[in-house]
Amino acid sequence: MYKKKKILAIIPARAGSKRIKNKNIINLNGRPLINYTIVEAKKSKYIDNICLSTDSKKIQAIAKKSKLKSFFLRPKKLSRDSTLTIDVVLHALNKSEKYLKKTFDFVILLQPTSPLRNAKDIDVAIKKIVNGNKNSLISVCDVEGNHPNRMKIIKKNILINYVNLDSEDMRPRQKLKKVYIRNGAIYITNRNFLKKNMKIADRVSIPYVMSADRSVNIDTPIDVTIAKNFLASKL
Repeated sequence: MYKKKKILAIIPARAGSKRIKNKNIINLNGRPLINYTIVEAKKSKYIDNICLSTDSKKIQAIAKKSKLKSFFLRPKKLSRDSTLTIDVVLHALNKSEKYLKKTFDFVILLQPTSPLRNAKDIDVAIKKIVNGNKNSLISVCDVEGNHPNRMKIIKKNILINYVNLDSEDMRPRQKLKKVYIRNGAIYITNRNFLKKNMKIADRVSIPYVMSADRSVNIDTPIDVTIAKNFLASKL
C-alpha cells in the first residue's frame, strides 16, 4: 500500500572533477554517465518531478537529449569542490518549488555516480520512507570483506586496530557482525525536516540495503571499469 506523496528527485551534476575529468558525462558503455540516472528516475512510478542541478550548459544539453529539461543553472558559488551537498539540495528544492508552483513532501537525491541503481530501487526506497515514520532514508550495502574489525590505522609507523580489540580478529567474514556502508545511490528526506534542520539525514534513518552489483559509486578510474563490467554482464 502506498500513500500518495509529492516527490521531487534532484540530480546534482556539476561540471568538472578532480579524479576523473568531466566525470558526470563520461562515456559508460556508449552512454553518458548521467543518462543512467535520468532514465531510471523517469521510469519511477512515484517521482513527480525531476530537477537537474548543474552549472554546465553542456550537461543541460545532454540531459535534454535524455528528455529532461533543466530550468536553471547552478551558481558558481554552489559548484566548488568545497560546496556542501545540503546547500545544493536546498537551492534546487527552492528553485523547483518556485518554478513548478508546488510544495513537495519528500526530496530524493540521486547522484549520477551510481549508474547501476535502478527504478525498482528508487520506488521501493520511496515506499519505505512514505510508509514509515522517519525523516530520512539512506541506501547502504554490506561492507563484506572490508569489515571494521579488519581495519587498521598507522601511528608512528605502527599498525593499530581501527576498532579497539585486544587481539587480532581472525574469524571468517561470515562470522562477523553485519556492517553496512552508505553506497551513495539514494538519499530521501522529508521536505519539512530538510528545510527546518538543513540536513539530508536525521540521526535515525531508514536503511535501504542494496546488493554490491548495484552499489558501484564512480569515484576513481577503477570504479569505471567495475561499472562497465557489471553493465556489460547485464546486457
